[in-house]
Parts: sequence; C-alpha cells; structure tokens
Amino acid sequence: MSVLTIDGVWKEFHGHSVLRGIDLEVNPHEVVSLIGASGSGKSTLLRCVNLLETVDDGAIFLDGEEITDPRVNVDHVRRRLGIVFQAFNLFPHMTVLDNITLAPRQVHGVGRAAAEEQAHGLLARFGLADKARAYPDQLSGGQQQRVAIIRALATQPRLMLLDEVTSALDPELVVEVLGIIRELKESGMTMILTTHEMGFCRDISDTVCFLDGGVLVEKGPAEQIFTAPEHPRTREFLRSVLESGRF
Repeated sequence: MSVLTIDGVWKEFHGHSVLRGIDLEVNPHEVVSLIGASGSGKSTLLRCVNLLETVDDGAIFLDGEEITDPRVNVDHVRRRLGIVFQAFNLFPHMTVLDNITLAPRQVHGVGRAAAEEQAHGLLARFGLADKARAYPDQLSGGQQQRVAIIRALATQPRLMLLDEVTSALDPELVVEVLGIIRELKESGMTMILTTHEMGFCRDISDTVCFLDGGVLVEKGPAEQIFTAPEHPRTREFLRSVLESGRF
C-alpha cells in the first residue's frame, strides 16, 4: 500500500485555481521531489497534505485513510506527518532541546526523560550534540534548519514534507542541510520535498514531478525527467534553470 495517495485534488484561492486535478502516489521509502517555477502550486500541495489548507475537490489518503474527510481528527493526522518550512519556525525563547522535545511531550505524551534521550540521540546523529542548551539565535541558519528537521523527526513521522528548506540559507550553509536530507533518504524515510536545487533533486529523488500552473505536467524517475523529459513545458523549464546557473 502507498503511504500517500493524492486523488484529483483541486484548490482555489479567490476564484483562482492553484491546484488543478493533482494525482500522485508516494510509496514507502520513496523520495518524491516537486519542481516548477514559483507559484506553480508546489508549496500549496504540501500544505494540503498537512491539512494546513482544505482541498476544494478530490481526496488525500494517508496509509489508506482519507485525511481530507471533514470528520477526520486533524491532530491525529498531523502526528504522522513531519513538515519543515523554509523559515525555521523555532521558538526563540526555548533551547534547542526544548524545541525538539515539545511535541513528543505535549502531543504524544512521551515522558521528559525519554523525549530528551531521543533528542540527544538525534542531535548527535546530525552533528549538533553540543547545541542542546543553545538558543536559536546562537545558531547559524544551517544549524537552525537542521534543528527544525530534527524537531520534525522527533515525532517519528510516517512521512516527511520539506518545503524549500534551503532557500533561506546562504549558499555555504546549503550543503549541511542537504546532507541531513541525504541521510534521511539512506535511513529509508519517506519524503516529499520541494526544491530549486536541481542537481541535488536529480541525485536524491526516486520520482520527480514537474508542476506548472497548478497542473502536474509530468512525473517520472529522476534520471528520465532530467535527461529525456517528454513534455515541451518540462524541457523549457529545465533549460531555463540550466541557463540561469541554478543547476
């Protein structure tokens, strides 16, 4: 069974369709990347999956359960999802350790000792063992984004959603965040990510989806999309990316 199924999803804002009949399946341990120009609907699709936006038509299923059913318990669904945005969204008045353990303790009912043990393990795993007592403003941007990813992992999500997690970072800090995503893939985490890092996308993705104007124009294996895209609009987008030097 697929982890996530998106079936004919439409979303409108003020009469403008930003998602138009999106169909997508994400299988266990698969990394799916959404690419496309700004405004193509990538982030909106992630927000619909996490129920931050309601869909206007269609349905989304997580492990076979329709999570877009109005009767669904939204909090229970979000417990199975981890989402990280380009803005780190860390609580500035809390230490790194408290940021990471907040959801496991408050939402999942994990005891403080167990939550902190897990947090220390994750910090050590991703090279931040010495930052547990630091506050977010004492960290670099790359370190803050790594903490945001660790915070999402602390709830042991079924699916990770990563929305342009490197776009707010200076170029020299991007590599450290991409490293943590690569390690997540190697550990078997199921992920959907949006990115403008085309080289990384090609390297890490099992499936690449090109969105344009709210339509999923083309999807396929990463190597096929990047070397032999079938749709003219996909070819045009990738050519413009190459010419801009972002590949």
